[in-house]
Amino acid sequence: MKAVIFTGPSLSHEEARKIFVQAEYRPPIKRGDALKALKDGAKILGIIDGVFLQDVAISPREIMEVLREGVIVVGGGSIGALRAAELCELGMIGVGEIFRMFKGGELESDDEVAVVVNPETFEALSEPLVNIRATLSALVTKGLIEVEKRDRLIEIAKRLHYSRRSYETLIEKAIREGFIAKSGAEKLLNAINENKVNLKKLDAIKVVEKVKEICLMTEKL
Repeated sequence: MKAVIFTGPSLSHEEARKIFVQAEYRPPIKRGDALKALKDGAKILGIIDGVFLQDVAISPREIMEVLREGVIVVGGGSIGALRAAELCELGMIGVGEIFRMFKGGELESDDEVAVVVNPETFEALSEPLVNIRATLSALVTKGLIEVEKRDRLIEIAKRLHYSRRSYETLIEKAIREGFIAKSGAEKLLNAINENKVNLKKLDAIKVVEKVKEICLMTEKL
């Protein structure tokens, strides 16, 4: 079965091929790409990354069209998690923590997963809010910051435009607002850098693994 996976900033094509070499990897999905993959013979689609503002985003209706044609669609990590949360009751398969949070209502906005992307390499040039949430929660778990401090830092991060989000910018903003003293900023930033959680990448890996699992199961039938 031909498998096509749309990824980029969450998981590079090189990294994804190390997990499942037989899949075809394409850039972040935009409107029309799912139907094009269908015409190209794809039987399984993995949707991880997609465009938000640079082009027209993939719509639930388009995904429903390919589902009706018998294509298996797996989503997670970024826009794939968003669409899977919307369509999991209609046949799309969602995987990963971000999908779970969108489906459960803990996350609601696509701003949570939005990043600035290098158009040539598809590398993320900003930090997604979901990663910031996961990293700060890891610090709480390890006793490095208090819950109240985490929540306040997340609120500050939410007020930053997604294109400006980075851990350095977050700390600078917290200092300007008088929430963090300059004397403690370096220690906090070091703790963040030592405990970073790339939740989008972790979930993207799960999408590739799920597509691989489905392909292997189908071959055995």
